[in-house]
Amino acid sequence: MKVMIVEDEMLLAMELESEVEMAGHIVTGIAMSSTQARHQIGSSKPDFAFVDIHLMDGPTGIDVGRELAAAGIPYVFVSGNIKKIPDDFAGALGAIEKPYTMNGMKNALAYVSAIIQGDDSGSPPVSLVLAEDANAGRRST
Repeated sequence: MKVMIVEDEMLLAMELESEVEMAGHIVTGIAMSSTQARHQIGSSKPDFAFVDIHLMDGPTGIDVGRELAAAGIPYVFVSGNIKKIPDDFAGALGAIEKPYTMNGMKNALAYVSAIIQGDDSGSPPVSLVLAEDANAGRRST
């Protein structure tokens, strides 16, 4: 699977890149701003993306997410404040809250990879808040 990382904290981006590659996937690129992300969406055609909400050019990750969704590219938000994600999750499959563990990220990547390949028989890891679960929780409160 080709994975794009949209993250403005270089150390986190590099750790995530390493984890993605160790899991047998290819990182198509790291974008630190919405402009870089838009360019990569068009040029590298990723199969999946991890997207931080706050990038170098501000809280533009949600806009990047909407563009990924419009292009049919599944993605997951990775954020220190998942409460900032809109109710519709901007088309994301879910979210992983920072700080995350590498094991939690690895489990989320394995789950998402299986979903993208059409295998929805697994259970989501605790590190991944699915959009439908988050929305159900918001409706019941």
